[in-house]
Amino acid sequence: MPLPKGLAKFNRVATNRVAGLVAGHMPGMAMVVHRGRRSGRVYRTPVSVFGHGDSYRIALSYGRDVDWLKNILAAGEFELEFGGHTVTFVEPVVHHSDGASWAPIGVRQWLNTISADLYVEAHPR
Repeated sequence: MPLPKGLAKFNRVATNRVAGLVAGHMPGMAMVVHRGRRSGRVYRTPVSVFGHGDSYRIALSYGRDVDWLKNILAAGEFELEFGGHTVTFVEPVVHHSDGASWAPIGVRQWLNTISADLYVEAHPR
């Protein structure tokens, strides 16, 4: 079971504001920039992201029922801010991986601890 929804709500209000200050500058962290499906408003959400060949993978530590994921899947594209750059990504797809084998070793253990077996993969435009 991924992290609880109550924690997601708390993080959205409190933790994400702090994480947003460093997410685009720390290895393994980035900001997903996405537009609301109904509101059209632009949102920025900190995520754990890792390169894999010519694509990038984002851990779904709260599972697939999160607004930022619904927004990027509906739009078919999104931006990632990391390393001082903003890159547009297209064709996001959710994948399942028992044991989080796609993730780097240290992150894999953390994802296994919280039973986060889903990730989204996308390619730069």
